[in-house]
Amino acid sequence: MKLLANPIFLKLVLVLVAAGFAFLVSLLMIRRLRRGLAEDASFSASLNSLEQLPLHTYHSVIQQLKQQKHELQSQRQAEHRRARTSENLSAAVLSNLSSGVLFFGSNGLVRRANQAAKNILGIASPGGMDPAAIFRGAALTRRSLDGCTSKLAEAIQAAIYHGVALKKSEAEYLTPAAEPRVLEITASQVPAADGSILGVACLINNRTEIAAMQRQIALRGELSAEMALALRNSLVTISGYAQQLAHNRDPELARQIASDIAAEARHLDHTIGGFLIGLQPQAAASGVC
Repeated sequence: MKLLANPIFLKLVLVLVAAGFAFLVSLLMIRRLRRGLAEDASFSASLNSLEQLPLHTYHSVIQQLKQQKHELQSQRQAEHRRARTSENLSAAVLSNLSSGVLFFGSNGLVRRANQAAKNILGIASPGGMDPAAIFRGAALTRRSLDGCTSKLAEAIQAAIYHGVALKKSEAEYLTPAAEPRVLEITASQVPAADGSILGVACLINNRTEIAAMQRQIALRGELSAEMALALRNSLVTISGYAQQLAHNRDPELARQIASDIAAEARHLDHTIGGFLIGLQPQAAASGVC
């Protein structure tokens, strides 16, 4: 009781209580401060992760786009190489064809012509020409498809603009150097992969020599028929003279009949000789000895 009444002791007790209270307050403040620092640190970490996430996604998207761009460029280059290879192959095939090939675009002008077509038509550079300028009034002499036109240029224009195919037909054509030729020509549209029409392809063959041979064969057939008729008439005449000579007893009449037989024989020999002479140039041209 004396201690409680001692003012010094009371001061010490108050000082200890105040110190303990201050220590508790400081401890609580330190804990709160640490908790705040920890929360700030976690918040900063979350902010950094949130900031880094869009940046990483952006870089990933950029890489994918670059890769897709590279793949597209590779595909485009491969398609370009295939197209060039196909074009070179087509050009090589066309250049080695013995038949002439003309390709008219949808505008009606020649886009491509091989060397055989240039040689057959007698035109060094038909590119950019239309059918009327190339064929210049060439007339169709035979058509495999019924049609009202008799002009080759009109038939090809009908194939270009109206899709009317020109099947194997013949036409009389005159080159710019005024050389007559007989052409066998076919024209049909060329479709694209998507179904559109790229143009019209014309296949041309020079049948001038074949047509001349056919005319010669026809002429030889006519000559052979005439020759057979003349030979038959001569044989009938000679046979009649021979029958008269067999039943005749008059020497003078017999000599006359014999003279007529000899004259008919000479006529027959002259006819046969002329026919054989006409065949000699043809035999020489064909290599027959």
